Amino acid sequence: MSDCLFCKMVTGEIAPDVVYEDDDVLAFRDINPQAPTHVLIVPKRHISTLNDLEPDDARLIGQLSLAAARVAAQEGVADAGYRTLINTNREGGQVVFHIHMHLMGGRRMGWPPG
Repeated sequence: MSDCLFCKMVTGEIAPDVVYEDDDVLAFRDINPQAPTHVLIVPKRHISTLNDLEPDDARLIGQLSLAAARVAAQEGVADAGYRTLINTNREGGQVVFHIHMHLMGGRRMGWPPG
């Protein structure tokens, strides 16, 4: 999608602070971090929200989780603990309509969130 911020990052039109990349996933530092470690993990293929997933996308969602575990280890937060979350639609807190997983760590996370 030509107007999607994350698609522009995937294509290199905008250069994010990349921490991990493979054939299907791009992970980069959030520009407005909410924790000492705050990374966004996006599929390279545009999917607007979790509600738009198809059964064939199950593997891709799994790849986001595997990438999160790799990034958490790489960033040194895996053993202490970290949070992953995916916001869906406006009331769920989604701002950029390209699914993305937040990985946050480096401090104790409160509960309930939001």
